[in-house]
Amino acid sequence: MNVKMRTVNTSVKKKDSKALVTGKPVFTDDLAPGDCLIVKVLRSPHAHALIRQIDTEKAENVDGIACILTYRDVPGKRFTMAGQTYPEPSPYDRLILDNRMRFVGDAAAIVAGETEEAVDHALRLIKVDYEVLEPVLDFKKAKDHTVLIHPEDNWESLCPVGADNRRNLCASGGEEHGDVDGLLNQCDYVVEQVYHTKANQQAMMETFRAYSYLDAYGRLNMVASTQVTFHVRRILAHALDIPKSRIRVIKPRIGGGFGAKQTVVAEVYPAIVTMKTGRAAKIIYSRYESQIASSPRHEMEVRVRVGADKNGILQAIDVYTLSNTGAYGEHGPTTVGLSGHKSIPLYRTPRAFRFAYDVVYTNCMSAGAYRGYGATQGIFAVESAINELAEKIGMDKVKIRELNMVREGDVMPAYYGETLKSCALDRCMAHAKKMMDWDKKYPRIDMGNGKVRGVGVAMAMQGSAISGVDVASVELRLNDDGFYTLMIGASDMGTGCDTTLAQVAADCLECDLDQIVVHGTDTDVSPYDSGSYASSTMYLTGMAVVKACGEMRDKILDKGAEYLSCEKKSLEFDGTRVWQPESGLELSLKDIGNKVMCFNEKMLSAGASHTSPVSPPPFMVGMAEVEVDQETGEAELIDYVAVVDCGTTINPNLARIQTEGGLAQGIGMALYEDITYTEKGQMQQNSFMQYKLPSRLDVGTIRVEFESSYEPTGPFGAKSIGEIVINTPSPAIADAIANAVGARVRELPVTAEKIYRCINNK
Repeated sequence: MNVKMRTVNTSVKKKDSKALVTGKPVFTDDLAPGDCLIVKVLRSPHAHALIRQIDTEKAENVDGIACILTYRDVPGKRFTMAGQTYPEPSPYDRLILDNRMRFVGDAAAIVAGETEEAVDHALRLIKVDYEVLEPVLDFKKAKDHTVLIHPEDNWESLCPVGADNRRNLCASGGEEHGDVDGLLNQCDYVVEQVYHTKANQQAMMETFRAYSYLDAYGRLNMVASTQVTFHVRRILAHALDIPKSRIRVIKPRIGGGFGAKQTVVAEVYPAIVTMKTGRAAKIIYSRYESQIASSPRHEMEVRVRVGADKNGILQAIDVYTLSNTGAYGEHGPTTVGLSGHKSIPLYRTPRAFRFAYDVVYTNCMSAGAYRGYGATQGIFAVESAINELAEKIGMDKVKIRELNMVREGDVMPAYYGETLKSCALDRCMAHAKKMMDWDKKYPRIDMGNGKVRGVGVAMAMQGSAISGVDVASVELRLNDDGFYTLMIGASDMGTGCDTTLAQVAADCLECDLDQIVVHGTDTDVSPYDSGSYASSTMYLTGMAVVKACGEMRDKILDKGAEYLSCEKKSLEFDGTRVWQPESGLELSLKDIGNKVMCFNEKMLSAGASHTSPVSPPPFMVGMAEVEVDQETGEAELIDYVAVVDCGTTINPNLARIQTEGGLAQGIGMALYEDITYTEKGQMQQNSFMQYKLPSRLDVGTIRVEFESSYEPTGPFGAKSIGEIVINTPSPAIADAIANAVGARVRELPVTAEKIYRCINNK
């Protein structure tokens, strides 16, 4: 199928833009029935405790209370809330309600009532007698600790990920290529440092929420703000211990997810209430609950050893990651892998690498998926180590990357042995260097007023779907009057995939964008899709669209041949008609669409699935200019330059917005966002008053450009862009600050206090 790009690589408006900006009721809570039971969760005040006794009698007598559930009232079947392809790598370590509390905020009881006031009153009347246990709060001491977070006998790990609940291990493993220690011993320059990234909250505008009801046939219907519609069905079936055929999941518009909604944080609570009462039920997380009992980024400590010869050519990289999964193992075994597999392969020259990791349980809030998914933490560490190595050598930090960066055609041993078929990283670096005026500003400029400006640089890569695992499917139908319906299973979470997939379909079918009606996502109607995570949607679902459109064109020609009484091979289809060039015979697509509605035995529909044995990485270069007050340590981001290689940009405006948003989140991670716990395990940043998100005034000037490559395995040459964009700010900003004041902070966020201490300890 050879078609020209007409809407691809064009900044068309999002299909849902008007509904969103005019405030139409499109989100979960907008659609919930007015008579829903209000569901809330009673949460543990202790980091580690056993429920000796729970008294709900007074609470049950509150007017308007319909249902109070404790651990005695729910199935005893363990499951994971991680939205991943089955069998899930994450261990089955949860119950809907348990008698063991594993973090401050863990669910102790579920209350459902007619009004929020009644439920709040009932929650205050529940009396719980806790046996308080010793918590494990320091993830550096969790492995093989005498206190076990999960001592239960029915804890289960479905995949061989090195998990052992008797050692507080959610996962453990590693790999090695070449003689790492031998080569490091021979290096002229070696850096060995430890870098620490904290947990971060996704802080999406729409908090976790879901509502459920039983339909006329007794099936559980779940409407949820989720990225993983089909995984929700499976997880609910496991948790409720009912067949998947009795569950339907529908995804409306999502008010942001960023990975948080790849975990089924809220859905089980209204679901069990509906199953117990037969009534519709909804839960809406408060911002407080979203802060203390959700699925933030994994805290990681990453030790890096990297060595180079006298010319600055890297010889070996050694990475060890310790990851804190918190109380439960959602995404613990999978996030940690990206900390090495998406950082080490940035460099082509090392003759050896080692990557090892441990993921440990603690009595902190359970971690989950967040944009970048472990790559963000690993790239902060490795890129910071490369910058420190350049300082030790006395080499420009752009130059060391130009000498060592991965290039198109390279085989990447640390990236599953994949061959790089598309890469514009070198052009991204050159472009960014020019935009930042690097040679003039590097490494620092003294402003003469006690403030110094420094510039810093970092590279990043991500992936495009999970190779050999993820599956995307679409169904395409030709309707009367010749318009198409595109049924997708991917979850548009604000990224605009409903629009960009329609752009791909419109070009493949040579029609106007308005002729493509996109519908998704409903597990009863939509074809299966793994979900919107792992930067998969455009790369994977986009290729499924290309396949389905090819099949549709073929079937349209079949019908044209039948109706025109011609040989199929003599016909052509140009998007509006089937015609025979030799004779001039033709039949419009509108007529074909109407004809198949009468006396027809073959419906004009096409379906396709796509999976990929490879996960082609997008690349990015980020450069930061930061001004630091040497007396106070206060750092202000002045300018941030980003150049991205995502293959072919399907919709440049949406790609730019994705990049700017991801950069803002990365800037927050670098400078502001922090999570800390008291000695009793209470998370202190439980509101936006304490958890500092960057405002528009905090992110400085952000400038984004693209360098196109062509990925032969992607639709129209496209790769992903969803996650790569968050990965460069932390190392680039930390490097800019180090260049400015000559002192490096190795723990995020890089606050004024830490900078001040580093300056004074220098």
